[in-house]
Formats: sequence, C-alpha cells, structure tokens
Amino acid sequence: YKMKVRVIDVSHEYLHVLGNPKYGYGKNFNPCIDCKIFLFKRALEIMKEEGAEFLITGEVIGQRPMSQRRDAMNIISKQLGARERLLRPLCAKIMPPTLAEEEGWVDREKLYGFSGRSRKPQMALAQELGIADYPSPAGGCALTDPIQAKRIERYFEDTKEDERNDLDVRLLLKGRPFCFPGGSYLTMGRNEGENKVVYAMRQEGDEVVKAIGPAGPTGLFRPAPGVDERALAAAVIVRYCPKAIPDQEVGFGPDDETVTTTICANRPADELLESWRR
Repeated sequence: YKMKVRVIDVSHEYLHVLGNPKYGYGKNFNPCIDCKIFLFKRALEIMKEEGAEFLITGEVIGQRPMSQRRDAMNIISKQLGARERLLRPLCAKIMPPTLAEEEGWVDREKLYGFSGRSRKPQMALAQELGIADYPSPAGGCALTDPIQAKRIERYFEDTKEDERNDLDVRLLLKGRPFCFPGGSYLTMGRNEGENKVVYAMRQEGDEVVKAIGPAGPTGLFRPAPGVDERALAAAVIVRYCPKAIPDQEVGFGPDDETVTTTICANRPADELLESWRR
C-alpha cells in the first residue's frame, strides 16, 4: 500500500505493564487499558522524533468490551497527556474533534462514525478501498485466550519481576509448553509446522531435543541456571513419541543435526506430567 513502516519491539518494556496494570485485567490476563496507554505513549515519543503532528488508531467505539468503551477511550486519551493529538478516523464523527480536524490537516467530513461490535462497516470500507488481504476479525490478543492467558499468568506467578524475559513468554505461547521445578522450559511442536516454529525460536544456550530413532516431536529445551533437568525433558519427549521403546534414547544438541548429550528415559506418570504442563 506504498506506506513506510517501522516495526519496533517493545516486548521487554511491556512485561512491567503486564505484571502491574493500573486499570486491572479483563476476563483473562489482558490489561487492555494499560496496554493501550503504554503503546500510545511509545507512539507519541516516536511521533515527536519523526516530526509528526498526530497519531492515528483503528479503534471503534464499542468494538471491544474493555478498551473501546467510550469511558475507557477517554481514560486512555487523558492518560496519554495529549488527547487532542489522537485521531480515531473510523469513529471520529461521534467523538469530539481533534487538533488534526480543527487545524484542517484532515477533513472531518471524510472520516467515519462507526460504532458497535459488528465488523461489517469496516469490511465494506476495505472492499471499497481495494484492501483484501487483512487478517480475520475473529479472535484477538493472545492474552484474551483462556489457555494462553493462563500460561502467562502462571509464568508471572512463578517468577520475580527482574527474572522475567520476553523470550520465555514467546516460547510459552507456542506449541505444547512445560516448566520443570528448577525453572527450565521445554516446548515442543504438536505437528510438523509447529516443530519448525519452535525450532526457529532457539536462542543461545537452548538445546534441541528429540528421540533418537523413532519419529516424534522436536522439543526446544531452555535450561535454568544451576540445574540439570534434561532427564525430565527427555521423559516428556518420550511421552509424546508413539513408537518409543523402554529406556528410549533421547538426544540434546545445539541444532537438529547435532547431538552432544544423550539420555535414556521412560514415560513419566500422568500426574507428574500434569504438574509440569503449562
């Protein structure tokens, strides 16, 4: 669409917001109001760096139950400290004029007055503008998904603020994750596609783990400092390897072609497995 785009990773900074939301959580582990305030403040900083005059968002009044109520949107604008600089073109006509409209930088008459949960007006507008390859409007943030939200909530319960790492959080949101008593993590794909995604997320110090011989999942093992929990990770891999034999050999290495450590393991008891599951 001939737009210049900058992608800025704010994951590490966001962990503090996620763990300490002033306005609380939604139905799951989603701090939507605090999230919007945080992102808009960062965007405001970039706006000033770029020499721009105002911000644009795609919000619509009433579309989301927590952060897009009119009162919540007013809180967000107020906390931003520059509410007149925040333009919401899709619902601008049912909101007070912003600086961009008052100064004539944009024509208010060409903006929209959408409201409510339906996406049909936006979809019709997209069709009118020739935009077809947009994501499905269903679903939303991972923190609103009950299963994924619970994983992240347990991670925050189990770690101190200075121990939290956005790379660990990313890993918990992929595949089938486990956390062992010493703090080590194992994530494995549930199919070939997820195996590739998990493998691509490896960082320095991580180990790729899989059964030697029979086909099975590829796991990514992230060891905690000062403990060796490879035997637990090997047992989990064996549990999900249908053709594993007793004392199945499991290999660990820096990539999927190199094995530096092997461990023989058997399937763990179901209750033990459940205690590790995230």
